[in-house]
Amino acid sequence: MDAATEAALAQAGRALGGTVRHLRRLSGGASRLTSAFDLEDAGGAERPLILQVDRGNGPSTGGGVELEARLLRAAEDGGVPVPHVVELGTLPGEERGWLVVERLDGATIPRRILRDPEWVTARAALTGQCAAALARIHRIEPGSIAGLPSRDPLSEFSAILDSVDEVRPVLELGIRWLEANPLSSSRRATTVHGDFRMGNLLVGPQGLRAVLDWELAHAGDGAEDLGWLCARSWRFGGTGRVGGFGALPDLLAAYEAAGGARVSEQDVSWWEVHAAIKWAVICALQAATHLRGDVRSMELAAIGRRICEGEWDLLLLLGMAPTVHGDAARPASAPAHGAVAPFGRPTAAELLDAVREHLEGSTRGDDDDEGERFRARIAGNLLQVVARELELGPAIAAAHNARRSHLGFEDDAALAAAIRSGAFDDSLADVGALLAESTRDQLLVANPSHLQTLP
Repeated sequence: MDAATEAALAQAGRALGGTVRHLRRLSGGASRLTSAFDLEDAGGAERPLILQVDRGNGPSTGGGVELEARLLRAAEDGGVPVPHVVELGTLPGEERGWLVVERLDGATIPRRILRDPEWVTARAALTGQCAAALARIHRIEPGSIAGLPSRDPLSEFSAILDSVDEVRPVLELGIRWLEANPLSSSRRATTVHGDFRMGNLLVGPQGLRAVLDWELAHAGDGAEDLGWLCARSWRFGGTGRVGGFGALPDLLAAYEAAGGARVSEQDVSWWEVHAAIKWAVICALQAATHLRGDVRSMELAAIGRRICEGEWDLLLLLGMAPTVHGDAARPASAPAHGAVAPFGRPTAAELLDAVREHLEGSTRGDDDDEGERFRARIAGNLLQVVARELELGPAIAAAHNARRSHLGFEDDAALAAAIRSGAFDDSLADVGALLAESTRDQLLVANPSHLQTLP
């Protein structure tokens, strides 16, 4: 158990008057350490709880667990199904906060919920339940939540990419498209969950039990949550446009019936484009957390190679991606001397380092079996990525460099800067079609199955 979790548990135990039992580490993100435990009272009764601790030397960029506690309380008061806040505090001598919430029964693994027969009743109910939960979230007055940030949907993407030294011409193209095609309708700013999707929804046999993970909450357009729920990344192989389980007209009708503002399918489509870029940018940000050494994590390293998934989804939404039939064609050109592959970071060597570090620490005793199996699958996937890059990388690099040279640029940085400047505003579709071929090639290495999944 790490020192921060140990200190937070000691404080929580004193505050709640019980003994910590059955502690187990859960898969954590870049900004939180998350653990499950039971609190035993003097009579021997156990209470199931969850502990979250801010990472680093200060609160996370999302405002930390203190802001999450305020959001959870406001959501609970507004009828949103959420875990009840039990206790919160601050680590001694630090700015880092910790939060204890009740632990509810249910499942969060999307593929299981979307496929297994035991969840058929839940799947049928989820569209209406998600619509109602979102309508209630969007009725929370943003000004009532101290510290809730306000975000412009376009202002942060380029700044984040620059801050992590990530050069992605496809994302620059997507940002330019959003700027050139603004939403035709405007709604008042409301509280936006920011990450309302499968994986962050706790589901029971009858459907939605709780909305989790409020780290990305902000003030903005509630339609952002609808588009994010519809993003291809969060369908996990399900056939429904809404989270893999539902139809968009049903979601919009149920949302409006529950008191939400009227949102058009066209608006949702705009936010789906935004969502594809947002997911890719999040992947870059998460990978940078690992690469800088802030949080060395094999999971975060793996996420860095998923940027091209968001880029492919973006190009599909904009009608710029080529049709892929059966086994995607492999690049056949010979490797060019000095060709630089377009995969970005983490590099193949950095991925191997992440796997090595994980395997060296895999004997730690605070990992539950399910979590360890999950991390073992990630390790295996990363080794497959490296193997495919060793096989296909030189030809992919040569093909990518030839495409870029056709546009008149020697490197991706110059091409990305030109797109950002508006130099290709009159020919975005042509540039996108060319870049889509390189994005397809990146997916042949990073995740070939993503090419075969229908949008």
